[in-house]
Amino acid sequence: MAVIETKNLTYTYPGGTKPSITDISIKIEKGEFVLITGPSGCGKTTLCRCFNGLIPHFYQGELKGEISVVELKVTEHPTYEMAAHVGLVFQNPENQLFALSVEKDVAFGLENLGVSREEMRKRVDVALNLTGMYDLRERSPYEVSGGQQQRVAIAAVLAMQPEVIVLDEPTSFLDPLSARKIFEVIYELNKKLGITVVLVEHRLDLTAKYADRIIIMDEGKVAADGETRKVLTTEEVRLIGVGIPKATLLYQMLRKDGIKLDNAVPLSSDEMANLLREAFKTGD
Repeated sequence: MAVIETKNLTYTYPGGTKPSITDISIKIEKGEFVLITGPSGCGKTTLCRCFNGLIPHFYQGELKGEISVVELKVTEHPTYEMAAHVGLVFQNPENQLFALSVEKDVAFGLENLGVSREEMRKRVDVALNLTGMYDLRERSPYEVSGGQQQRVAIAAVLAMQPEVIVLDEPTSFLDPLSARKIFEVIYELNKKLGITVVLVEHRLDLTAKYADRIIIMDEGKVAADGETRKVLTTEEVRLIGVGIPKATLLYQMLRKDGIKLDNAVPLSSDEMANLLREAFKTGD
């Protein structure tokens, strides 16, 4: 069952001279972990804004084609209604945090939906526990680290119990170790709760191994779409300039030099290390 489906989706910002995205036709199935990447300015963020109704309800502009999310036509449902189904986490967590405590920030969306106090308490506690922020619930969001702020932003979205979480480069302000912890939290939410995850990210070394599928965008269009390991080994993707994981590049170089390796393309340094260990055991 497709939870997100677009057909020939094209969008031009107000005053724009050309579309930011053109003829986007994709389907994202329930429970998938989809990674969207591509060069800067290729339309990734614009596409994400379409998923929760910011486009066209907030940004206006000209939207052509069709888009439905959880069987709702985005053009016919206001942003506040879409927010109950699609949670969007921005690049900078400070753009989403403004309350006096972590707990109040997580509860904010539920208050706006008129959720009962008892239900709100339960949802907030669950979201804080899932993201590992329960012990810091009484802290000001500006007294915690950048990685913890991002966890609070994710918790605030989780409390709304959306079917889909869209994350637009959620670790762009974090160091690799903090970013890895955030990605692990997102991956656990996808596997344990079955939440559909759409992640926009440049750092494929850290994220590719989590994704069931990858969508490569270039100049506002979908340049490639498919199973992560297959897509990242194509010549077309390399020419676009996507930051292919170093482990994947090393694998391709070794195979080209005649070194026999398993056909399972590695997406991370851990996977590459395991692959080499197996190769040495067999004497290849």
